[in-house]
Amino acid sequence: MRRTNVFAVRPLTEQGEQLLHDLLDASASLWNELTHERRQNFFGGESVWDTADYRKRYVGVLGSATAQQVIRKNSEAWRSFFAAREDGEGTAPPGYWGNKDEGRELRTYIRNDQYTLETGERSRLEVPVGRNLKDEYGLGYHDRLRLEIAGDLKWEGEQGRLELYYDEVDDTFRAIQPVTVPDSRRDSPVAEESAALDVGANNLVACTTTTGQQYLYGGRDLFARFRETTQEIARLQSKLCEGRYSSRRIRRLYRKRTRRRDHAQDALARDLIERLYDEGIATVYVGDLTDVLSEHWSAEVNEKTHQFWAYRSFIDRLATTAEEYDITVKVRSEAYTTAECPVCGERGETERDNDVFRCLCGYEGHADLGASRTFLERQAGEITVGSMARPVRLTWDNHTWSESPHSPERVRPNEERTNRSTGDGKLVSVGTA
Repeated sequence: MRRTNVFAVRPLTEQGEQLLHDLLDASASLWNELTHERRQNFFGGESVWDTADYRKRYVGVLGSATAQQVIRKNSEAWRSFFAAREDGEGTAPPGYWGNKDEGRELRTYIRNDQYTLETGERSRLEVPVGRNLKDEYGLGYHDRLRLEIAGDLKWEGEQGRLELYYDEVDDTFRAIQPVTVPDSRRDSPVAEESAALDVGANNLVACTTTTGQQYLYGGRDLFARFRETTQEIARLQSKLCEGRYSSRRIRRLYRKRTRRRDHAQDALARDLIERLYDEGIATVYVGDLTDVLSEHWSAEVNEKTHQFWAYRSFIDRLATTAEEYDITVKVRSEAYTTAECPVCGERGETERDNDVFRCLCGYEGHADLGASRTFLERQAGEITVGSMARPVRLTWDNHTWSESPHSPERVRPNEERTNRSTGDGKLVSVGTA
């Protein structure tokens, strides 16, 4: 089974930090040069595979194996692009990792047999560098760049290709290490249970499982910070000279806003899937909203749905992470789940006030958690009310999702809901995410 370790790494010295920066920057330069030539060939009607030998150009800085891994990763991206086109998907060709003037996206890939990772009292990671960088930074012929590992690794097994990158939001270097774990080491119960997710923007995910557990991932604070950055971008744009529409600072803010959102969504997908894995969840049902996303009358609602929420990219992240844990993600219709009472099934005599859902039968509860429960019952069968555990509410602290002591039933008054349900129980139309 494939699993993934994600951890921070720290250079031991300032010189080591600059060396790591140069290594990642050279990898980004290689990616951009190769991408540029392939894009030119593609739009010119020529083969994207007929390119210059970039391995030779960068072997002195990256080393032969690392240069080859970056090239291979680029080729994988192009193959995925062509496969998507054959399936009728309107995807764009692979893009660049930033640029020299505004800052490249610092990233590289190390072949599985080219790095050494040791854990214990002095956890460390050693990666190769090219001869030119060794000479520049005074490393010996057999020396490698040594990095300190922050935190414990969850999985042990046969190591795969290592990804190293710089997290601009947290000002931290991170590593992603896929490992192959023998099936016999699976620490989860036999996976037979199911879970259903109500995905939104105010509450990013409300989840109910057939084991009787519920999780709520809040998104309001995340969106507030996202909106602050959006307002700062608008302020800077208003000060531009006539005829100008952007600046280096504005583009940097756009990138930071996107990476901050993506970081939170990546962490959410992994946190949720790991929790579900530990409960023996085999199948996760997610509501299909692709046919009802269009423009809404509220500019704030549109910003939440189009830019902040990014429904499609989040579902892709969720499915990719779930695949690592042998969990299947199924997209199903969730029509009327937001309007149906999870206790009596009534739809006509219910009301929703912010996060609170009320029914004439006397039921009152959290609207999104109730919707996820109704959705799950449709897919996996009835859930006994008495078996439901107290919901776990999770909040984002810019680094991790952690459990909050506050009950999810405590609702903030007078907040405008993004997830305004329509007649079929889905979002009031809000375009592509």
